[in-house]
Amino acid sequence: MRAIVYTGAGGPEVIAVREVPDPVAGPGQVVVRVRAAGLNRADLIQRRGGYPAPPGWPADIPGLEYAGVVETLGEGVTGLVPGSRVMGLVGGGGQAERVAVPAAEVLPVPERLTDAEAAAVPEAFLTAYDALAVRARVTPGERVLIHAVGSGVSTVAVQLAKWLGATVIGTSRTPAKLIAAGPLGLDEGIDTSTRGFAEALDTPVDVVIDFFGGPSLAENLSVLRSKGRLILLGTMQGPKAAEVDVGRILRGRLEVIGSVMRSRPPAERVTLVEAFRAGVLPAIAAGTLSPVIGATFAMAEVARAHEAMESNRIFGKIVLQW
Repeated sequence: MRAIVYTGAGGPEVIAVREVPDPVAGPGQVVVRVRAAGLNRADLIQRRGGYPAPPGWPADIPGLEYAGVVETLGEGVTGLVPGSRVMGLVGGGGQAERVAVPAAEVLPVPERLTDAEAAAVPEAFLTAYDALAVRARVTPGERVLIHAVGSGVSTVAVQLAKWLGATVIGTSRTPAKLIAAGPLGLDEGIDTSTRGFAEALDTPVDVVIDFFGGPSLAENLSVLRSKGRLILLGTMQGPKAAEVDVGRILRGRLEVIGSVMRSRPPAERVTLVEAFRAGVLPAIAAGTLSPVIGATFAMAEVARAHEAMESNRIFGKIVLQW
């Protein structure tokens, strides 16, 4: 089969399309014929040598999410048949023509979604759902601040926060992205190219969803009201924090919660997938919630897709298609 392969660590020049052995479905697994796969920041970090795949997943084939059809079933698999349209998360290997995945982590593709739309669901929706509903425990009437509202995860987080009954505030250095997020449910946009978000907020928030990491930690804590929750999903600006007033966390009874999807144990992933299937997938099937695709590329154009993501110009997900 063909697969996207990283030939080393570096820039887009290390990306190649190569023939590699087909995967085989082990017990409890299915082999999926991949039609489309999402591109994520983690793929870019892995390409640079900074985010290796977890044990058991291909070390040189990127891709954390896929959409396609079931091709073969491993021993003991029930509830799926060859030809079923499916999507899901993987620890790596999603950007190949075939991938072997645990059957318990497979999600059915709602009929209304195209393959590209389905490929834009798993990472963004499961990450946002876990952050908002599970980790932050957002309830109706709360105020939620979401950073970088143009990213794939953030465009979903805006929708989910509004769906959960929250007032949604978003930040971006690009005013056009704030405007584009309005129809998704954004109530207030903060242009951080002109001023800091803490300065712009006139009322504290209950929850902050952050992708920037250490440099923003103190400012994020400063805008939380008592019993507020800060959910850390990335370190785009670096992992190290400047001086932080720990007393602010103690006095405010604040929660600082880190979350990453790729390295979670299988049992945790299965639990999350089951909750998502029951609680959120029906809303996607009904069209209440939708993935936002900013650009699609052929797999052969994957280097261009990496460059597009690094430019930060895209609003929504970038999807690769065979």
